[in-house]
Amino acid sequence: MTVGLTQMVVESVRVHMLSSQHVVILKESERDRYLPIWIGPWEANAIAMKLQGVSPERPLTHDLLAQTVSALGAAVQRIVVSDLADETYRARLLLEVDGRIVEMDARPSDAIALAVRTAAPIYATDAVLERAGVTPEVDEDQKLSVFREFINSLDVDLETGPGEGLGEPPREPGTGEPGSGGRRPD
Repeated sequence: MTVGLTQMVVESVRVHMLSSQHVVILKESERDRYLPIWIGPWEANAIAMKLQGVSPERPLTHDLLAQTVSALGAAVQRIVVSDLADETYRARLLLEVDGRIVEMDARPSDAIALAVRTAAPIYATDAVLERAGVTPEVDEDQKLSVFREFINSLDVDLETGPGEGLGEPPREPGTGEPGSGGRRPD
């Protein structure tokens, strides 16, 4: 990985229910931090179709671009979501041509659509992630659910005699109270 860059994967393409706007959600490869990028419907469709393995009868613009890059002997090395200025993301498309890297300005949606077609890695700068990355909060109940499931899966007999079970402390003789060791009162 390059210093100052974090590798991302396309987590999903969604439609905001209230505004009907499209968003591509990138997720960090190594942790649960997300980068939502609002995009146009055509680009959203182009990304979603490729992710779902749907091939159009005729090449879409991004398919044509991928074919052109390949036919010219170049390869998409990576794309980088490089900046966020005035609520607009910017991206860089890095092509390898004859052993040298050619860097081009691109809209993130177009760069992502090209990356999913060419299996090129997607990165975001740390500065963009610091500014716009979203880390979901996990509530305490979700954190504890793993332990609760583990405890519930234990096959422990809670009705054993003194000192035999894990579920109850020893009872005092004859009282049925914890620490007694005796039987429970009826």
